[in-house]
Amino acid sequence: MTEMPELSPFCTGLTCRCPRCGQGRLFQGFLELRPRCEHCGLDLAFADSGDGPAVFVILLAGLVVVGAALIVEFKYEPPFWVHALLWGPSILAVTLLPLRPMKGLMIALQYRHKAAEGRGQ
Repeated sequence: MTEMPELSPFCTGLTCRCPRCGQGRLFQGFLELRPRCEHCGLDLAFADSGDGPAVFVILLAGLVVVGAALIVEFKYEPPFWVHALLWGPSILAVTLLPLRPMKGLMIALQYRHKAAEGRGQ
């Protein structure tokens, strides 16, 4: 097998592609990982992003949505139903849309840095 070129974890992760070859897809569902790359055969059992992607997304979503809600409230003082109408869909958009690319990025960074579970002595 020929040696694979070193790819950017940001390019492969954010596009949800295999961190080794950049061709195969990482996910077989919304967030479910494939057992192995369909192109190069990389075993993806090493990949455990845990709650890391969700934490980053929650912090980003909180900053964006709460900041925007406060600006709208102080500037326009709309009724509460307008807030519900604006921020309900916004919360869904800013949490669900970046979750998959963030998980892909975390997995690509794990692969790049050969991260593994800690081992006791």
